[in-house]
Amino acid sequence: MKNFVINNPTFLHFGKNVIADLPSVMRSYGKRVLLVYGKGSIKESGVYAEVMEQLHLAGATVFEYSGIKSNPIISDVDAAADLGRKNNVDLIVAVGGGSVIDSAKIIALAIPLPNKAWDLFEYTAKPVTAIPLIAVLTLAATGTEMNGFAVVQNEVTKQKPGYFSPMIFPKHSFLDPDYTKTVPANYTAFGIVDLIAHALEGYFGAGETTLTDKLIFSIIQEAVEYGPSLMQNLQDYRLREKIMFAATLALNGTTAFGKKSGDWGVHGIGHSLTVLYDTAHGASLSVAYPAWMKHFKDVLEPSLLLLGNAVFGVNSAEETIQCFEDFFAQLGAPIRMHEIGLSETPNAAEIDALVESLSINKVNGDNYKMTPEDFRQILTLAY
Repeated sequence: MKNFVINNPTFLHFGKNVIADLPSVMRSYGKRVLLVYGKGSIKESGVYAEVMEQLHLAGATVFEYSGIKSNPIISDVDAAADLGRKNNVDLIVAVGGGSVIDSAKIIALAIPLPNKAWDLFEYTAKPVTAIPLIAVLTLAATGTEMNGFAVVQNEVTKQKPGYFSPMIFPKHSFLDPDYTKTVPANYTAFGIVDLIAHALEGYFGAGETTLTDKLIFSIIQEAVEYGPSLMQNLQDYRLREKIMFAATLALNGTTAFGKKSGDWGVHGIGHSLTVLYDTAHGASLSVAYPAWMKHFKDVLEPSLLLLGNAVFGVNSAEETIQCFEDFFAQLGAPIRMHEIGLSETPNAAEIDALVESLSINKVNGDNYKMTPEDFRQILTLAY
């Protein structure tokens, strides 16, 4: 095992009606609130009204920034940071899925700075503080509710990097599975894929950690066992809570203990698909992960054998890969490029554009390194 430190400073409030705790936890942070959310689904679901009720009970003055996109962009971050700066906000409350919460994390760093938010990603701005952030999660997928990572896209340069800072762990996160009941079937499926992909990135990271690997297997098993039932019963609270908890554990540090790092190469490939084609993040991963496994099958064989046996009860690398493909397809997630709007067969122009995007974004795995030729072969396998 590699040396490691465990420190997760986020208070997680999990369960039915936990939003009622919001006024009491807000007392430590102030009453001038920047409320950040997406394009309005929280108003249709009733979540907006419930959050606003609690903010009013807390005596908050609320400034709203809405319209965060599902693939969040840096111009929205800058605009929201300007709003927060002008109104001298004490606290950010982000209500939504990973795109909203990731945006809010960078907004929290940007408000105290004179710089544009993109300077953080170029490491020319050095934050020394952040506006406190409270997250109210409405989509089980990214795990951002309990970590210090954020991913935002630059719509001009076509880059989509990640950013880490210990200052952007949410202070408190509220996870009520009822808030995910209105998530449609396709995004429910994409969230299940995303949590599995996070667990896999940890599993394929460098470091021999048998107990951590068993925890990873358990997280994936939870998704495999209950995901299909959820797809048939989207209003089932019990199933929603199981997937929501699994998604949080998949990227709150649990899958990294004793590892040098996760691999994260597949996520990089997925980010390029989202940048070029506005593909939903989870959909990009259900296409990219089996192709990556196929390409590295010989190198990965011992790991794939252990993984496949633990999760699916199979005994070969080929069967393991096929089981993941079959499972993603069973959920209704895409597993081939044509299912996300690309060509039916390998297309040189599409592959060239993606390889260029991967180069611009400096994509590579932390453990399994990839050359441009590796990328071409992986992308070809995804058709």
